Amino acid sequence: MIHEKYFELAKKQETLLNRKNEKDLNFYNGIYDRYIYPVLTREHVPLTWQYDLNRESNPYFMERLGINAVMNSGAIYLNGEYYLVARIEGNDRKSFFGVARSNNGVDGFRFLDYPILFKDTYPEETNVYDMRLTQHEDGYIYGVFCSESKDKSVNDLSAAVAAAGIVRTKDLKHWERLDNLVTLRSPQQRNVVLHPEFVNGKYAFYTRPMDDFIETGSGGGVGFGLCDDITHAVIDEEKMTSLRKYHTITEAKNGAGAVPIKTDKGWIHIAHGVRNTAAGLRYVIYAFATALEDPSRVIAEPSGLLIGPRGGERVGDVSNVVFTNGAIVNEKGEVYIYYASSDTRLHVAVTTLDKLKDYVFNTLSDPGRSVECVAQRCGLIEKNLELLKA
Repeated sequence: MIHEKYFELAKKQETLLNRKNEKDLNFYNGIYDRYIYPVLTREHVPLTWQYDLNRESNPYFMERLGINAVMNSGAIYLNGEYYLVARIEGNDRKSFFGVARSNNGVDGFRFLDYPILFKDTYPEETNVYDMRLTQHEDGYIYGVFCSESKDKSVNDLSAAVAAAGIVRTKDLKHWERLDNLVTLRSPQQRNVVLHPEFVNGKYAFYTRPMDDFIETGSGGGVGFGLCDDITHAVIDEEKMTSLRKYHTITEAKNGAGAVPIKTDKGWIHIAHGVRNTAAGLRYVIYAFATALEDPSRVIAEPSGLLIGPRGGERVGDVSNVVFTNGAIVNEKGEVYIYYASSDTRLHVAVTTLDKLKDYVFNTLSDPGRSVECVAQRCGLIEKNLELLKA
């Protein structure tokens, strides 16, 4: 017999799932629109994933497998619908992936019946998270994610090793696990993104070389490397694209986010940058562009952040953080940037391809020094004052 409490909670959840999202009219920057409500939270996760509905085996209707957070989601547009492969973190701290679908991209996301269960090919793997989805020209949809294992080389219970796991699918239901990416010159990898097209006949990856699990060490920023066989992907050389820089939003580390968006002017990248503060690490989202003929060569770098945590977004399990690993461009040229706040919930910012190109290619770059930044601003003010006088 189904416990009566289930029907009460299901009705409440249905109200949430049917709630219409609204643009935040108190926010304006001309670049994108924010929305009032998150698109995914732990309250969106099906009750059947958390509770034993049977009254006899769960007389008090207790959570048996609780959910702590829903965040960092890969994103893809298929057959006119918006799909997110979300990172779902259980109360046990283990993360897993669930596929959610919406017909408009800003609300109404519902999870499919089951989370994704991969073939267990890496018995040392403890955790998986932050999948990027690439619809590749070879016909497959690839998911690249962080595969985390215990670092047994040191006597430290928190020491871990990060690698890039790879899966592929054609329907978001049946997934084939491939070998983890191997980078011969980088001991650890996180935030790896597969480029959607072949480069010189090879598979191309954006990487984030790291010396250990937390610190980038000698890693200089977002890397780029090629491999011949994606089923046994090996990169022997990484060259750097978007670099870490002193006294910028990428000073501590940076990493690829969404799959690059192809435009007539270049590939637009929506990435994340990290700096250290007295309150800890601050994560923001920034953008840059690379050349069409050479996706590793940066050709535009707007100054500063694109999206930063605001208001309630700043509070959560890991505060003062926004992070993206998924964006969608639909047939209308609308761009949906899915970003998590504070490792807790998932939001959307919506713009257009024309606006995004304008921002990336016409925003001034950071000159690197305060006095030069002020000179930039004074130049803008002078131009505007002359216009106002006219």
